[in-house]
Amino acid sequence: MNDKIITYIKEEIAIMPLDSIDVHEDLLGSGIVDSLGMMKLVVFLEKEFQVKIAPEDMTVENFDTINHISEYLSKK
Repeated sequence: MNDKIITYIKEEIAIMPLDSIDVHEDLLGSGIVDSLGMMKLVVFLEKEFQVKIAPEDMTVENFDTINHISEYLSKK
């Protein structure tokens, strides 16, 4: 799961070219992804993992790192 998310971020929505992304790195805080990129990521996650992400679940706690995204998706 993490590999698919990392690949999508690196190839589709990263603001700058990246060699790697640590699963604990703050995606918004470090400038890897902007707010528009985060919305694109949510759409990707819904399609790729066949889940519906409710607006109230789109929190910093669930989406600030790849690790948190994976934990959130595992609960769905």
